[in-house]
Amino acid sequence: MAAWSGWAPQKGLILDGCAGPGGWSWGIKYYLGLRDLGIEWDDAAVATRKAAKLATRKADVSTFDLRPYLGRVWGLLFSPPCTLFSDAGTQVGRLMLGILAEGVRRLMRGEDCRQEIRDRVYPIALEAQEARNAKRAEGKRWEQSRVLRAARDDAFVACLVLEPARYLYALLTAPGPVVPFEWAAFEQVPAALPLWEVFAQELRRLGWSVWTGILNVADYGVGQSRRRAVLIASAVRKVGPPEPTHTEDGGGEDLFGGFRARWRTMAETLGWGATDRPSPTVTSGGAKTGGAEPFPTNARKALREAYERGAWVLHTNRDQRPDGSRQTIDPYTRPAPTLTSKSGGQWVLKQPFSADTIRMSVSEAGVLQSFPAGFPWCGGKNKGHEQTGNAVPPLFAAHVVSVASGVPFLQEALTQAA
Repeated sequence: MAAWSGWAPQKGLILDGCAGPGGWSWGIKYYLGLRDLGIEWDDAAVATRKAAKLATRKADVSTFDLRPYLGRVWGLLFSPPCTLFSDAGTQVGRLMLGILAEGVRRLMRGEDCRQEIRDRVYPIALEAQEARNAKRAEGKRWEQSRVLRAARDDAFVACLVLEPARYLYALLTAPGPVVPFEWAAFEQVPAALPLWEVFAQELRRLGWSVWTGILNVADYGVGQSRRRAVLIASAVRKVGPPEPTHTEDGGGEDLFGGFRARWRTMAETLGWGATDRPSPTVTSGGAKTGGAEPFPTNARKALREAYERGAWVLHTNRDQRPDGSRQTIDPYTRPAPTLTSKSGGQWVLKQPFSADTIRMSVSEAGVLQSFPAGFPWCGGKNKGHEQTGNAVPPLFAAHVVSVASGVPFLQEALTQAA
């Protein structure tokens, strides 16, 4: 899992806000030869980053002091928490979009209105928490104090999407920079696209080239169908979406006249049928103390033999239909569904007319996000799945940053990613 020995020229510091376990960091290190400084608060994610030898500052992005870095930053990365915006989460953030958009505009003009915006979104968060609490069974309802705390937490988390605006304003107005601030790339769930478009308007007002839109990571060689809202911005070059390397059915020429490959299936990504696959009896997700969880070496043959006797199908609680049926895919013909922080418990491989089940391991979830199999996930199974579900797929991250920064893929890494 070592990065390539070559390093690309880097004009200055790359700051990575809400850095998580290292999706942006590993992607740009491994594929582009760049280094960033990740700002992360969660203990398990910090431990993972440090085990992977990724530069990290343990800090809350909302209170992080930018002054020591002003004039030194070349690029900015951000993936704010998406729980309140995602289909898998509460979706309360969508009700706050207008207020948050106002906050972005004001912060991009130097007005620190974050506390005011938190106060304004709090009633929306409280109403949602109270409605959720009312649906709980009589003996399981929360005390009002707990509901109030949860609403305050929701308001704070929702407003973390404003932090890129605070960072941008500080970096854009830094006096006498030693290093010109030249590019930025942000990522979130599709529901956040209207906010990225507000950021785009503000950056274009300052003369930047900006592209915003929805991209599917499967189009870039990731073995998962995952749609993301993306912002790519540059002060020095015209930007657009990264050129896809894969399509759902394959075919179609790329920029270099070659044909795009078909989407990578879940089984292909995990190497099923070629190497061993963890058996139902294998404890997955890493020990309680965390650490690397390489794939077991003696079980995929058994799964392949079972598959040949009767197809395994992935069942998930996601996308539950009105009749109560679950989303299912054939992992040998399709990419995995969108990974979430709960995928370790929700995704189950089952055979028809069989009680046998196999759950997703943390390492396999990481591989489906394009992390290497030996990536050192820390914090145990639950925290491991939380990290993999929230991470930016590194391969996808590298494609986005390559466009934003103008840095091409390292030749060795480009061959590996093909």
